Amino acid sequence: MSDKQSKNSKGKPATSREDRLKAALKANMAKRKAQARARASSSDDTQKE
Repeated sequence: MSDKQSKNSKGKPATSREDRLKAALKANMAKRKAQARARASSSDDTQKE
């Protein structure tokens, strides 16, 4: 158990991984929102015609 604690006590690798995951999640959510907006606007256009 003490081995795991000593590895995590550095904090830098875990933090950088969390930062990368956070950035990837943010980008993914932005991409999905953009896709949803595109779908919504395209379906609005087809309904108007």
